[in-house]
Amino acid sequence: MIIDAHKFYAIIFEKINMECRICKTKLRRQILDLGVSPPANAFITREDLNKPEVWYPLRLLVCDKCFLVQTEDFVGRENLFTPDYAYFSSYSDIWLMHAKKYVEMVIRQLNLSKDSLVVEIGSNDGYLLQYFKEFGIPCYGVEPTHLVAETARSKGIDTVEEFFGLGLAEMLARKRGQADLIVANNVLAHVPDLRDFVSGVKVLLKSQGIATFEFQYIVPLVKDGLFDTIYHEHFSYFSFSSVKYLFEEVGLSCFDVELLSTHGGSLRVYVKHNENGELEVSERVNQFLEREREEGVLSLDFYEGLQSKVERIKLDFLDFLIECKRQGKRVAGYGAAAKGNTLFNYCGIKRDFIEFVVDRNPFKQGKFLPGSRIPILSPEFLKTELPDYVLIIPWNIAEEIVTQLNDLRNCGVKFFKAIPGISIY
Repeated sequence: MIIDAHKFYAIIFEKINMECRICKTKLRRQILDLGVSPPANAFITREDLNKPEVWYPLRLLVCDKCFLVQTEDFVGRENLFTPDYAYFSSYSDIWLMHAKKYVEMVIRQLNLSKDSLVVEIGSNDGYLLQYFKEFGIPCYGVEPTHLVAETARSKGIDTVEEFFGLGLAEMLARKRGQADLIVANNVLAHVPDLRDFVSGVKVLLKSQGIATFEFQYIVPLVKDGLFDTIYHEHFSYFSFSSVKYLFEEVGLSCFDVELLSTHGGSLRVYVKHNENGELEVSERVNQFLEREREEGVLSLDFYEGLQSKVERIKLDFLDFLIECKRQGKRVAGYGAAAKGNTLFNYCGIKRDFIEFVVDRNPFKQGKFLPGSRIPILSPEFLKTELPDYVLIIPWNIAEEIVTQLNDLRNCGVKFFKAIPGISIY
């Protein structure tokens, strides 16, 4: 007997008592199943190699009311963003340049001065706030992970080591005052309780202040099958329509939006208090909303083909690696990024296909990728080992990496990426 796929998943989700993180509608629609995987940033130490790992289902669901795309709740944020969490924004030159340009732009736009206050939520290692500090503008960050918070403090960046939410925002507003500018880059996706988070932004923001949010855009993710950006610590994936709905739920308004090239396509959204009549709503707001309606983003049909796209990418990647193996070619990876762990674990990649991965981050070197147990080494190993191919795992900064390692190309090493398809440099 052939079972209709939609009916099959409807039966499954009847047993999953999960509500949408924005509108609280019961979730019933799965759009992608990546099997099971350990948390993408749970790197393995040599001492723990003989210990078991915990693997969790990794699936994407979409709300049929507000169309927020989201993962299921399996791992609490405290188990994902641990004290030794080792993602450092400052190891990408392109990202630092992106941050610096933003700071220079927003200082001009808001006329920020030594009398202003800037707060960054998810401030990581101080990659962005260091530029506000250079301009003499008072600022501090909120960063819950100890290792990166300590790194920010070593740069002189005042950092509150806590998870952000309404309770913390009320305390900060009372003790430190409200902010003229709140920045939240690539943090909204990491928030399990979205309403609590944006309610905190509302409390901490001055009546005439603005907040900016950057996050990966769901449209290119679905269109191009960028599935490696899906992992357990990314709880939500936003369209402009869904994020606008989220802010409106707590009394905030999106008054401008920009499409960015970062992470395969991101949005920068500008937010204000509803009562702030000084800032006019940009024409781009309605243009974006209309574009999403035309593309069908507010329809379940838009998300239906994602699974087949992802399976095609998987098969093409495996075909490439198998052919390399048959020809006796050696393959390594560059960048121990979380997206690589989703890619490897979904495709079943181990050391038989990828011998090792290198990374500039010394806190990752000497450890092993979760799931695949592929060792992480210093980039210097590429020069001594000279593999035939190097997979660029953080494909969003591929041009930067290829430029940095251009001398290896002169030695015959070829660079390639697997997402959204095999592409050799």
